[in-house]
Amino acid sequence: MIRTRRTVSFCVLCIFCAGAVLVARGNAALRFPSPQEPPNLTNASEVVKPRIFVSLDPVPRGREFKIAVVVDIASGFHMNSHKPSEEYLIATTLTPKLPSGFELADTIYPKGQLEKFTFSPNQPLDVYTESVTFLLRLSAKVGATLGPTEIPMILRYQACNDSTCLPPVKFPLSAKLELAREGVSSREVHPEIFSRLVPAR
Repeated sequence: MIRTRRTVSFCVLCIFCAGAVLVARGNAALRFPSPQEPPNLTNASEVVKPRIFVSLDPVPRGREFKIAVVVDIASGFHMNSHKPSEEYLIATTLTPKLPSGFELADTIYPKGQLEKFTFSPNQPLDVYTESVTFLLRLSAKVGATLGPTEIPMILRYQACNDSTCLPPVKFPLSAKLELAREGVSSREVHPEIFSRLVPAR
C-alpha cells in the first residue's frame, strides 16, 4: 500500500513538472520579438548599410563629377538630419578626405522629415529614415595623379530607435574611380541614382 502511494505521488509530481516546463516554454515563446519589432542592435555601425556610386567612368581631369553615398537605415531606426531640430542633437555629416589635386565644390544633404518619438512626444525631430542619399560635387585638377584613385570619406551620425540612442560613430567609407587625362572620352554611369537627385541642400 505504501509503495502504491509512493508510485501515485511520483506520477503526480512528474505531471506537475511536465506542465511547469510547458508553461515555462510558452512564456519564453511570448518573449520572442515579433517580425514587426525593430532589431535589437547595439552597434551603431550595424544600423546603416552604405552604397557608393561615382557619376563618370573614367573621370577626366578638369571635369566635374559626383559621388553619391546611399545609406540604407535599419527598420525601426533613424538618424538626425544634417540640420537637426535641436542644438544638442548630433547632425549627420559626410566629410571627404581628398587626395592631392582634388577639389570639393559642394556637399549636398537631403531634407529630413519631421517625426515624433517616445522620448520627444511634443517636439517633432528632423530625421532620416529608411534610405537617404548624400551627394558630393568634385573635380580633379591638372596635377592630380592619373590611374586608380580612392577618395576616403567619413560618415558621422547617431542612430536611434523610438526609445534609445546609440553612441555616435564615424563610419569610414571610400569611393573608387579611374582618373584619366583631360579631354578623354567618358560616360555617365548609374543614371538611376544621379538623375533623380535634386540639387537642394
